[in-house]
Amino acid sequence: MAKKKQTVEDQNLENVQEALNTTSVWIEKNQNKLTWAVTIIVVLVVGALALNTYVIKPKAVEASNENAKAVAYFMQGDWEKALNGDDAECIGFQAVADEYKCYQAGKLAALYTGVCYYQMGQFEDAAAYLNKFSADDLTIEPAALQLLGDAYVQMEDFAKAVKAFEAAAKSGNELIAPMSLKKAGLVYLELGDKAAAKKAFETIKTDYPASTEAQNIEAYIAIAE
Repeated sequence: MAKKKQTVEDQNLENVQEALNTTSVWIEKNQNKLTWAVTIIVVLVVGALALNTYVIKPKAVEASNENAKAVAYFMQGDWEKALNGDDAECIGFQAVADEYKCYQAGKLAALYTGVCYYQMGQFEDAAAYLNKFSADDLTIEPAALQLLGDAYVQMEDFAKAVKAFEAAAKSGNELIAPMSLKKAGLVYLELGDKAAAKKAFETIKTDYPASTEAQNIEAYIAIAE
């Protein structure tokens, strides 16, 4: 099983603890001069531990719970309530993304927010939130980048669109990469860059021959000649 990534908060805590270890050695050599420093460092570490125990972890759970409520509306295709919540218990993805942006659940909510805005035809807002999402994942990250490219196409910002599609293709995901390459090729054609379009289409042919996009790719290569 892949090792779970540390949260930003846990990493910050480790950094504080590492600093304490390094400083302790230094203090031993300068004990008479810096007795006061020990007290300050101990207070900082104890404070960090308390913050992690009583604030950070509960907040992360709280954010995940709020996401779960919004997901119910998302699965029903009720983009408005998934995005903005209801008048009862659900605050919606956008509020989670804005209020818990330092937590992993908040970053995931930003992705959901982007999807909701895209489905509602609000492409500028969709791009804004999709740009807030990032994850070291070979499926979700490239899928988010591909949707970001789609949003830019809808806004006719083709330069940013092709950049997003190219980034999605770099994932090597067997499903998303050929789709993103084809989208990139089509945008390159729109931009009048036939050489770049041809390269994208030929990459589908050579690297993803079993993909759906490869079935008629010769026709696209011919267009880009």
